[in-house]
Amino acid sequence: MHPSTASRFSHTLFLTVALLLLTAMPHAAARPMAEDLPTQVVTDALGREVTIPRPAERIALGGRAVIMTAGGIYLFPGASQRIVGIGDIQQGKGNFFEAIDPAYGEKTIFHRNVGPEQMAAVFPDVAILKSIMRDDLGDGLERLGVPVVYIDLETPEQYERDLRILGRVLENESRAEELIAFFAARREAIESRVRDIPHSERPRVLLLSYTESAGEPVFSIPPRDWLQTDLVRMAGGTPVWVEGNPGRGWQPVSFEQIAAWNPDVVTIVSYRQPVDQVAARTLARPEWRSLRATQDGRVYAFPGDFYSWDQPDVRWVLGLQWLATRLHPQRFSDLNMESTMREFFAFLFGMTDTQIDSIIVPLLDGDLR
Repeated sequence: MHPSTASRFSHTLFLTVALLLLTAMPHAAARPMAEDLPTQVVTDALGREVTIPRPAERIALGGRAVIMTAGGIYLFPGASQRIVGIGDIQQGKGNFFEAIDPAYGEKTIFHRNVGPEQMAAVFPDVAILKSIMRDDLGDGLERLGVPVVYIDLETPEQYERDLRILGRVLENESRAEELIAFFAARREAIESRVRDIPHSERPRVLLLSYTESAGEPVFSIPPRDWLQTDLVRMAGGTPVWVEGNPGRGWQPVSFEQIAAWNPDVVTIVSYRQPVDQVAARTLARPEWRSLRATQDGRVYAFPGDFYSWDQPDVRWVLGLQWLATRLHPQRFSDLNMESTMREFFAFLFGMTDTQIDSIIVPLLDGDLR
């Protein structure tokens, strides 16, 4: 038997045995918190007081949007060593965390639709989930005896709160404050320079997500209360689409609607295909030539590396900085995105220039020049 096959077989056998034990002993999923073991109480994003072991040595991440929860954990030096199980990450050009974590292969990888029994089978001290996963996953984990701490990480304000929650879980509250200061300083550096621009003089911006259906492009707009909308506002633009999508997810729009908005600036996001190629194909379509943004050369591919910089992954601050340089190039002529990108990965993830050159730079795309 090939070594990798044997390893997978052993791992599968372990999980099978663990699940049988969990079925027989439904309250034995987590490390027991007896009276003589140290514990701590953490207030999570839902305002619940959760008692967890101190230290929390075995952490499980699962459910939807794991790139956000994992992104938060990996900001704390050494914390990744505590992750014993993590959800499968399929967005973008690969798995960033696997690329920077030499021990990633030792972690259990959960299916996207993982159930509480599968997560409990790794015997976590605590599961960290997005709050949207409470009904589908969190409640079941707690019934199995696994403490659950919920976070959101959807807006800059939630980042501040949730980084403090993670700092508490990881007993590294000083690092949490460093991270909060990092994001806050960069946000303020952008907003302070555009604060004096009257709303009537701000560029009208349209952010579009690109997908395909039956080989044809589908452009969608984000809801008005999502981070993508906030990024445009923070960078000194006016999002033209806010009345078109008050809902909870991406909403397709026709080209007729895009033409009716006729924005000053268009940014195109692509989560599955190279965004440079998507933007080039879009601009080659005859109907796009009539748009003001096309005629003025202001249709941009939103940058990314492993993941796009427009979403509520930790890269949102890079997206904000980049967007400001495109909306107000004269005001931000001193903002060099290459050095900004290097500073970001060095401070947040402890990456050296050599690592950035080998891991990040080859995957950069979008309008960065």
